[in-house]
Amino acid sequence: MKRSVLYWLLAFIFTVGIAVFQRMTGPTYPVDLSLTVDSHEIEFELPRSHGGAGDAKISIDIPDTSITGKIEYRRLNSTDPWMTKKLKRTGHTLTGFIPHQPPAGKVVYSLHLATQEETTATEEVVIRFKGAVPAGILIPHIIAMFLAMLFSTRTGIEALIKGEKTYLYTLWTIGFLFIGGIILGPVVQKYAFGAFWTGFPLGYDLTDNKTAIAFLAWLVAAWKLRKNRNAHGWALGASIILLVMYLIPHSVLGSELDYTEPNA
Repeated sequence: MKRSVLYWLLAFIFTVGIAVFQRMTGPTYPVDLSLTVDSHEIEFELPRSHGGAGDAKISIDIPDTSITGKIEYRRLNSTDPWMTKKLKRTGHTLTGFIPHQPPAGKVVYSLHLATQEETTATEEVVIRFKGAVPAGILIPHIIAMFLAMLFSTRTGIEALIKGEKTYLYTLWTIGFLFIGGIILGPVVQKYAFGAFWTGFPLGYDLTDNKTAIAFLAWLVAAWKLRKNRNAHGWALGASIILLVMYLIPHSVLGSELDYTEPNA
C-alpha cells in the first residue's frame, strides 16, 4: 500500500512538472524582457495571447516620468504598413493597446521607450487573438488532460514494475484522454479559433495532431493488453509517446489567420 502511494505521488509530481514546462515554453506564454534607457534597466513582460473581446492591453510599470513609449505593430505575414501608437501614462504606468483581431489573428509588435537623449526598442513579439472559452468547457478540459497525463505516467510506472493494474490504468488513461482531448478539445478549439479540428487531414495544427497520435497509441496498447495482460511494453510505449507529446510546447503550429485571404 505504501509503495502504491509513493508511485502515485511520483506520478503527480512528474505530471505537475510537465504541465508547468509545457505552459511556460509555449509560444503564447508572456515573454519577459528588459530595456535599458539612460542607464536605467526596466524589466517587464509582454503578452503573446489575448482572449475575448476588446483590444490587447500592453502595460508596463515605469516610475520615471521622463520616459515615454510607443508600440509599433502590424498584422503578421501581411502587407500592412507599420502602425504606431503612443503609450499613455497614468501615474507610474505606461499603457497602450493593440487593435482586436478575429480568432487566430496574429499581430507582430515591438515596444519602444525613449527619453530626450535615447530611444531603445524590444525584439519583435507575436500576439495571437482568440475567442473567449466558457469556464464550464475550459476547466473540465484542463482537468481531464491533466488526469490523462497523471494516469499515463502512473500506467508507465505500473508497466515498468509489471504490475497487475497496467490494463486498468490504461483504460483510465484512455477515458480521460478521450474526454479531454477528443471531446472537449475540439469544443475549446471551436470557441477559441472557430473550428472544431484543424489537424490532419484538414490542417497542420500540432496540438490536434499530437492528441490524435497519443490517443491512437493508447488504443493500441489497450488492445494488446486485452489479448495479453503481460504485454506491459505496449503501455510503457504509449506512456512515453504521450510524454513526448506533452513535451512539445502547447500551441506550436497552432491556428493562424491567413491575412492574404480577401476577407481576412
